[in-house]
Amino acid sequence: MSRPQAGKPVISSLPAAGFLLLAALTVFWGVNWPAMKIVLSELPVWWFRSLCLVVGGAGLLSISLVSGSTLKVSRCELRPLFICATFNVVGWHLCSAYGISLMAAGRAAIVAFTMPVWAALLSSLFLGEALTRNKIVGLLFGVGGLAVLIGPDLLILKAAPVGALFMLLAAISWAMGTVAIKRFNWTTPLASLVGWQLLAGALPITLGALAFEPLPDFGALSERALWALAYVFAFPMLFCQWAYFKTVRLFPASIAAIGTLAIPVAGVYSSALILGEPAGLQELAALVLICAALACVLLVRGAR
Repeated sequence: MSRPQAGKPVISSLPAAGFLLLAALTVFWGVNWPAMKIVLSELPVWWFRSLCLVVGGAGLLSISLVSGSTLKVSRCELRPLFICATFNVVGWHLCSAYGISLMAAGRAAIVAFTMPVWAALLSSLFLGEALTRNKIVGLLFGVGGLAVLIGPDLLILKAAPVGALFMLLAAISWAMGTVAIKRFNWTTPLASLVGWQLLAGALPITLGALAFEPLPDFGALSERALWALAYVFAFPMLFCQWAYFKTVRLFPASIAAIGTLAIPVAGVYSSALILGEPAGLQELAALVLICAALACVLLVRGAR
């Protein structure tokens, strides 16, 4: 019987790590939607996103430095880094912030997380990842869950077409960024890579804030908004940014994307709890369908 080669990772341990990260992402990114809605009621879009990106990028680079990782990005990786930052940071953060400011937080999360559909299609086109039967069935269950949530509220989306359009553009931009991350071979450590992406995206967004919006009065922010802003900094902008791209490295891009389908359910329920937005049997049905999607794609693959 041959022995495992020394220094080679045990493949069976990777899905378990990915499952834990996806569970944490579901909770922390789900609660992020009502938190953003609270902050955006008192801060303008460009300044809010500029603060998020600067704090998140500087924080991740500090963590990388303390852990002993290099902050240096090789010259050949600069162009891919800016490409990924354009989609993952500039496109996603601006479009999602405008979208959530124009519609209910829970509904914005639902539209945003059509992203796995676009990621699965784009990864088959640009990465050569096969659209297997399990992926297709998982996508159908997941999209069915999103349809249960969106279907009865089409009139609401039509009443705010600009917000829905911004969220759809955010979803497509995020999907393109996910595929781009997977397409390139990176030597830069993960925390440093994500940190530099956030700071690269922060530059045009900060310039846009200075050009388009007056400097906000941070002293006038309510205590509720300050707590929400602190939450956004600590979890979505630091932990979740790292955790999501870690799952992209652990799983194929389409599977990592499909694993995020539970997040809008957490977003809807946390928005109902924190903001008083509606939640009921409609959301429960969506939860069942989305859990079925996760089982089809992630658990079946893990068992194999």
